[in-house]
Amino acid sequence: MRTIGLLGGMSWESSAHYYRLINRAVRERLGGTHSAASVMVSVDFAEIEALQHAGEWDALTERMIAAARQAERGGAELLVVCTNTMHRMADGVQAAIGIPLLHIADPVGSAIAAQGLTRVGLLGTGFTMEQPFLRDRLAQRHGLEVIVPEAADRQDVHRIIYDELVRGIVTEESRATYRAVMARLAAAGAQAIILGCTEIMLLVRDEDSPVPLFDTTELHALAAVDLALAQGAA
Repeated sequence: MRTIGLLGGMSWESSAHYYRLINRAVRERLGGTHSAASVMVSVDFAEIEALQHAGEWDALTERMIAAARQAERGGAELLVVCTNTMHRMADGVQAAIGIPLLHIADPVGSAIAAQGLTRVGLLGTGFTMEQPFLRDRLAQRHGLEVIVPEAADRQDVHRIIYDELVRGIVTEESRATYRAVMARLAAAGAQAIILGCTEIMLLVRDEDSPVPLFDTTELHALAAVDLALAQGAA
């Protein structure tokens, strides 16, 4: 079993879910009292959030590289960045470390393509929905056409993530808002919807959407277990 490096705290609500998913999957696959070999570097999300909203992406890249190197020094043999938005600097982080970074877009892209779907909706932070880093990788590597909500819906989705979900707040009112946004994406032709923020799974479930949901958190975590347990892994 290779040691999984987790860059967490963005937010810790979803990082805790990653840890639970990964360890549960290892126990299911290996049996007994097995759990994952892992090391987590967890950051102060208040500092990260402030830099995100200030557009200080170079400073964020430096912080992510420092955290990734810390995880590598701690024994990580592969890296999982436990957030969609911070994959904006995934290429820069990968270039700065000597272990593989498992990009969050690839497990979800593979899962969607395996279902024969080609047009998908994307929910996430405003950064993830409006910037190309996730959409382009899904298009170029997995052949997916990615659509996002209209501007007012994007604002609602983003606000609920930062004002509520990263703080562990889940309300029926916000669930209803997300249901309406997902219904509009489906009406616009989305055959499925990507939950492209690692906190969204706290709020919505399959029954909340008229089309299938693909949760990046779960798919990413399980792909990390696949890689950690792969036979003959270097």
